[in-house]
Amino acid sequence: MASAPVWSVDPRTGKQREQVAVEATAQEVDAAVRAAHAARGGLADRTVRAAFLRSAAAGLDAARDGLVETADAETALGPARLTGELARTTYQLRAFADIVDEGAFLDVIIDHPDDTATPPIPDLRRYKVPLGVVAVYSASNFPFAFSVAGGDTASALAAGCPVVVKSHPDHPGLSELVAKVLRRAAAERGIPEGVLGLVHGFEAGVELIGHPLVAAAGFTGSVRGGRALFDAAAARPVPIPFHGELGSLNPVLVTEAAAAERAEEIGGGLAGSMTLGVGQFCVKPGLVLVPSGAAGDRLVKSLADAVGDTDAGVLLDHRMRDDFIAGVAERAQLPDVDAPVTPGAGGEHSVSAGFLTVPAERLTEEGAYDLLLEECFGPVTVVARYASEAEATAVLSRLPGNLTATVQVSAEEAAGQGRGPELLAELTPLAGRVLVNGWPTGVAVAPAQHHGGPYPATTSTSTSVGGTAVERWLRPVVYQNAPEALLPAELKDDNPLGLPRRFNGVLER
Repeated sequence: MASAPVWSVDPRTGKQREQVAVEATAQEVDAAVRAAHAARGGLADRTVRAAFLRSAAAGLDAARDGLVETADAETALGPARLTGELARTTYQLRAFADIVDEGAFLDVIIDHPDDTATPPIPDLRRYKVPLGVVAVYSASNFPFAFSVAGGDTASALAAGCPVVVKSHPDHPGLSELVAKVLRRAAAERGIPEGVLGLVHGFEAGVELIGHPLVAAAGFTGSVRGGRALFDAAAARPVPIPFHGELGSLNPVLVTEAAAAERAEEIGGGLAGSMTLGVGQFCVKPGLVLVPSGAAGDRLVKSLADAVGDTDAGVLLDHRMRDDFIAGVAERAQLPDVDAPVTPGAGGEHSVSAGFLTVPAERLTEEGAYDLLLEECFGPVTVVARYASEAEATAVLSRLPGNLTATVQVSAEEAAGQGRGPELLAELTPLAGRVLVNGWPTGVAVAPAQHHGGPYPATTSTSTSVGGTAVERWLRPVVYQNAPEALLPAELKDDNPLGLPRRFNGVLER
């Protein structure tokens, strides 16, 4: 495995900016993983762990201007978007610090012996422990929130797991800067800097998933890349959990009553959601079921007007631009597919937003039109015009798993009249987050959030956003009839750490 220079590239011009690193060799990957494994003791104290997360957030805030400048130069996402994303990232780090302090994620359960039970119950004490070193594969489209200091890293560190990050080639310079901030924060808290490793290069990513000291992995990216890593994780002599976010169409169903009530509002909202960030959000609505008839026509016209007024934008790299142009061209040439606003090349380095329309009937059976049921990364969506509720249901029944599914309903339907409850039940099997009268772009960092879904949206049932993401990197262990003096502090009767727990069947807080 030969190393090669790693360059920062300007997506606005396609030109190399500067060399920021070299691709890691197999020996360097091994060294990074072993350093992380050796650092795991530094995360054992939850007080130190929480302080580390807060120091990392403070360090990123302090370096904001330089980080945003570098991120914009490598991604062309714009200072406003990137400043907001960095704020989301530091908020997430602090939120996990609070979770660490609270300690409920340890799921402490203590049962004293009960000889009267059938069968008799011995002394049982259960809690959760960290898995070990976590491999994190950075995303292209969120250089802060799903990358070196993103959700997978934050939740793994919160769980007490060291991390080795495989950087994304679209923002290697930023990755180096963020890693330095996190290592500095670790050193400030007496934690070895090896608790956060960073490697570059495709082969390094392959080496990382196979390393025997890597205990779990988190990935955000394409179906093809994620599935290859998922299979590699399962094929190891000791398989490991692989939490991958691979792809999502994020269907939207507009009821006939909703279109009649607010067609223009829905068309404008859809335009904003599908073009946000030049269509590079994992929850971009990629398929929209709109009724045939006058109300649906009004919605499509509103969508066309709004999308037609959207400026051309730059995708994260030229490979994505080429794939987008080829993808929309292949879809547009299918019979009965129209382009009210034609998506495609918007200049030498940019792309123009647009959308395609197709009779929903075409999507109800397997064939060439299955292409329209696959995610196309970039500012494009497919509007399928359905003639009946049965036709819309037939299309939905053919969809794979998604991160989100959305229904736009009328005021009466929202009040429980008509098919409202039935529609939620119909969409629930399709996605991990079901929205009513909203748009999926924008994933709030909140305790109740779930960012995941049935395959291929994700490869597990867990979330990558929200407090419960910490559960990915833990495993339960039970001590039976262990003397009090030998137990970890979390499992002692007097609860010296003040943890939430279930004690002899009673929930204590």
